[in-house]
Amino acid sequence: MFMRIDHIGIACHDLDEKIALFSETFELTVVAREVNEEQGVREAMLHIADGEGGGSYIQLLEPISPDSPVGKFLAKRGEGVHHVAFGVPDVAKAMDGLAGKGVRVLDERPRHGSMGSQIAFLHPKDVGGMLTELVQAPAAVTNVETVRM
Repeated sequence: MFMRIDHIGIACHDLDEKIALFSETFELTVVAREVNEEQGVREAMLHIADGEGGGSYIQLLEPISPDSPVGKFLAKRGEGVHHVAFGVPDVAKAMDGLAGKGVRVLDERPRHGSMGSQIAFLHPKDVGGMLTELVQAPAAVTNVETVRM
């Protein structure tokens, strides 16, 4: 089912500060920046490496407002790992398969994610306590090298 770890989502108070930290410390490159109004975040994807199943990234998440999911996470837990995202070939099929195994899927259907992907989240209590995201990369994306602002 899982092809790779797509990304690790990290909640932060200051997106630009964390971009500088990860770029300078780990020599990661920002490949995409966007505002996701639906999820209430400003985000940046920093490329780690490419593998057989696609790329792996660090996703930095800054809330647009304190009442967004990431804003509430920061207020309760502070900065740090927010979720782990796994690449899957077909997010809708993965959702159905996991729901059939008793895992609660937090989304009724796939929704828009970073860099044109389709995503869905799983309930943390059903997968070892970690918010887990399923990611289906867009078919047209094979090598992301541009930054979208």
